[in-house]
Amino acid sequence: MSAEAENQASSPPKTAQTMKYISWVALALMTTSSVASLRPSPTMAVYGLASIFLYIVPALVFLLPTALVSAELASGWDGGVFNWVSQGLSKPMGFLAVWCQFAMTIFYYPSLLGFVASTLAYVINPDLASSGLWTAIVIMVCYWAGVWVSSRGTSGVAGLASGGLIIGTLIPGALLVILGIAFLGQGNESAAPMTSDHLLPAWAGLSSLVLIVNNFLSYSGMEMNAVHVSSLRKPGKEFPRAMFLAMGLVLLIFILPALAISWIVPAEELSLTAGVMQAFDAVFAAFDSQWLTPILGIMLVAASLGGMLTWLAGPSRGLLLISRREGYLPPFLQKLNKHGVQQNILVTQGLVTTVIALAYAFIPDVSSVYWIFSVITTQVYLIMYLLMFVAAVRLRRSQPDHPRGYRAPMLTGLCGVGFAASLAALLIGFVPSSQFGGGSVGVYLAIVAGGALGLGLLVPWLFYRFRKPSWKEAAA
Repeated sequence: MSAEAENQASSPPKTAQTMKYISWVALALMTTSSVASLRPSPTMAVYGLASIFLYIVPALVFLLPTALVSAELASGWDGGVFNWVSQGLSKPMGFLAVWCQFAMTIFYYPSLLGFVASTLAYVINPDLASSGLWTAIVIMVCYWAGVWVSSRGTSGVAGLASGGLIIGTLIPGALLVILGIAFLGQGNESAAPMTSDHLLPAWAGLSSLVLIVNNFLSYSGMEMNAVHVSSLRKPGKEFPRAMFLAMGLVLLIFILPALAISWIVPAEELSLTAGVMQAFDAVFAAFDSQWLTPILGIMLVAASLGGMLTWLAGPSRGLLLISRREGYLPPFLQKLNKHGVQQNILVTQGLVTTVIALAYAFIPDVSSVYWIFSVITTQVYLIMYLLMFVAAVRLRRSQPDHPRGYRAPMLTGLCGVGFAASLAALLIGFVPSSQFGGGSVGVYLAIVAGGALGLGLLVPWLFYRFRKPSWKEAAA
């Protein structure tokens, strides 16, 4: 969901001689590996059986439209989301879209590394999982270590992500589900009720549905794999098959572990960051094999850190390439180090990330901080999707005869559904979660609005407003 701008901007034109086809099953697995993760499972485990409904609805109204619409765009126009939105709307809107693709990572790293800190706590001392200071220290150490590794231009970092799917998602996920079933098979009562009258979430106002926003972030990134649609032999038939298979696999990977956690850990005791390890620890205790808990923790941590390294190299590189060409960022941020890496962007981003990470140290509830960062990450990213859906409709009308390898069926309707769902998720994010209890609503709104609107809209506007002609290729 990130390096597309870089990849597409630097890829040579395809020719008949260089074209290599992939199967639709391979594309489905690639898509699954880039979207599926165990990290959001504790968030949805809070809902118990209703988590099935809360995963399927966003899959239909957001995941499917995103996949089909981005496939048409990727099969017709190179250059990723910047070029799609630039041609459909305008270049400033294209810059805003690619900026949001980058800026969401500023809040993504603290939430991702907050999960790492809580998981790592179960390797050392589970009591640390609720310590904000511990979480802040782990975030800063891991992030700056990642910057050091990335700034050296280490090759092969991208391969860590594919290994992470097996080590940090498939094996732990399957183990969690098997142990959960065995846990129930031993006669233990499920912590969450599993009767049919709990298929829908209990309605207590919008706050009871707020955690669904997390699922939009879980499903984001489909536009990254859309670039591969032209590599299918029959895109019109094979791409929908690949997307439906990927949706099925993603839903299984998301839903089954979430249900397993809800069987083992009561919702009121569930930590949004440490819920996976809470479940492993409890189920291993039931089978008298708690010595396995740290091993699973190391596997989850290793996969998350591998994923972070691939993210560090991707979105910032895409922003750099477009900014050098169009002059959107000042020369200082365009400079490369001796390894050809955008070190100044990474360091500047790291300073902001460090300040954000300190919030963990000063706000007592780790789950609340994690949730706020997840909401801001989702909202900033959703701005990009809103622009993408509008641009797709405009391109279908303004360039109807432009050659496309794939034409999404009922594109206007898909874009309408995707736009409405994205906008609704963005607005619901401003409603405090029911888990916040006595927290100040005003403070919550100030943090979320300041983070999402400030970083997602104000900062890119300032860069655009005060740009200078000399910034184009200034550091080249």
